[in-house]
Amino acid sequence: MRTTTGHLRTALWLAGIGLPVLPLRESKLPVGNCHACTSSKAASPCQCGDRPHMKYAGPCHCPAPCHGWAAATTDPDVLTSPAWARAWHQAGGVAYHPGGADLTVVDLDNAAAIAWARQALPATKVVPTTRGEHWIYRGAMQSANKVRPGIDIKSLMAYTVWRGPGTGPITALPDIVRALVVREESTRPRRGEVDSSSPARATWDRSVATGCRHTDTFVQTGLARGLARIAACREEGAGSTAYGVARFLANQHAACPGPCGLETLGLQVIGAAVDVGVPEAYAARAVTRGGLPVMAVRAS
Repeated sequence: MRTTTGHLRTALWLAGIGLPVLPLRESKLPVGNCHACTSSKAASPCQCGDRPHMKYAGPCHCPAPCHGWAAATTDPDVLTSPAWARAWHQAGGVAYHPGGADLTVVDLDNAAAIAWARQALPATKVVPTTRGEHWIYRGAMQSANKVRPGIDIKSLMAYTVWRGPGTGPITALPDIVRALVVREESTRPRRGEVDSSSPARATWDRSVATGCRHTDTFVQTGLARGLARIAACREEGAGSTAYGVARFLANQHAACPGPCGLETLGLQVIGAAVDVGVPEAYAARAVTRGGLPVMAVRAS
C-alpha cells in the first residue's frame, strides 16, 4: 500500500517517534478480528497463535490488525501492508499503546477528576479530550478502570485514542498513580469471600533480593507486566496465566547467585490470581509449577 490516508499519515508519524499505533473504527473501538482470530478460545487458539489479549496469552503472527491493543506496532511495513489497508481506509481514528512506549495515561473524564489531579498529581504533559484530559507520565504500569470516580489508568494491556501532542514536558510516573491501582486491588473482595481471605500483600524490593544481579527497574517492570496479564483474565485463564508469569520470572533469575526474593514474587503472582477469582491453593500450585517457590498458603 503506497497511498496513505490522513489517519495512516498520523500513524506513521507516531510510529516514527516510538509510539506503537493501530487503527480505530468510527466508534473509537479497534477493528474487528479477522476470521482466523474471531473464535479464539483457550482450548483452541486462533490459527495465528493468539496475541496477549485480555483473556488468552501467547504470540500472534496474524498479518491483520487483530486483537485490539496487542496489534499496535511501530513497524511502517506492517502499517502500510495490504493486510492493514482496508482498516486504514475505514478508520475513524488512531490509537496508541502507552505501555508499549513505556508511558502511562491517567484518563480524567470530568471536571471533578481534573480538579483532583491538579491538587494531587505532579504536573506533566496534558492532552485535552472530548470529556476531560489525558495526563501522560513516563513509565509503564498495570492498567485499571475506575481507580477513582472518573479516572482510568491506561498503560500495559490497553490502548488510548490519539488526541494530539498536548502541552508540557512528560515527567516520571509518580508513586501516587501506582498506588491508585494497588488500592483498588486490595479493597476488592474475591467472589464469595471477604477481603481478609486474600493472601498477604508482600512487596518485592532489594531487601529481599541481596543476591539478585538485576536492577530494581528490570525486576519491577517484568513483574508489573506479568501481574497486568493476570489481572486482565477476569473471566477465565488466570490460573494458566499465573503459571506462565511464574515461569517467566523464575527463568529471569536462573543465573543469579541469589537470594532474589523469589518467594515474594511468588506471593505477588498468587495475589493477582486470587484477585480475579482463582482459589488461593490452586494459584499457589500454578506458581510453584512455574518455578517460583512460595510460602505455605491456607487450603481453599
